[in-house]
Amino acid sequence: MATTPAKAPAPDKRRLILDAAVRVFARRGFNQCRVADIADEAGVAYGLVYHYFRSKDQVLSTLFEERWNVMVEVIEQVDEQELAAREKLRTVAGFIFESYRHDPDLMKVIIVEVTRAANSFGRTHLPEIRLAYDGIARIVAGGVQSGEFRDVVTPSFAAMAFYGAVEQVLTGWIFADEAIGAVEFEGAKDAIVETICGGLNG
Repeated sequence: MATTPAKAPAPDKRRLILDAAVRVFARRGFNQCRVADIADEAGVAYGLVYHYFRSKDQVLSTLFEERWNVMVEVIEQVDEQELAAREKLRTVAGFIFESYRHDPDLMKVIIVEVTRAANSFGRTHLPEIRLAYDGIARIVAGGVQSGEFRDVVTPSFAAMAFYGAVEQVLTGWIFADEAIGAVEFEGAKDAIVETICGGLNG
């Protein structure tokens, strides 16, 4: 007796819309996109986007918060490990760079449209952005307390310098005309950590 093949699970329409938004925002820029563009990219009805999201601003907020919250959690988990502060910073930088390697379009959207955006949208998310800075600052403070780093600058300043350097490297890759290879990823991670930690070591 023949068996009826199992039906494939229905696609997650909300995820489909978010993934489509990443591609559209990365390709055209957030301000140049309409909700209709996201719907067309996702292959769904225009009204379905509004079923899940109030506006394209909420779509972008959701994309940012999903990825940023993961990074904040990673920073907290790394800081709880029995590692030297230098190695903790290397792990954090590695996670951010691997995030770019895994999904460059999403990282482009987050950096260009949120963290580097001097607009009301970027300012709205300053509390979430500061959570990452605060986590990095705690790693630096732990390094100062253990004697690994000298107390030459405040941990908060070191955190801004660290993340700013990471973001600047990512920005260069985002607008580069050629693909970035594994060697460049590893070299950039080590260079940033050694630059920041070298300054903290005095």
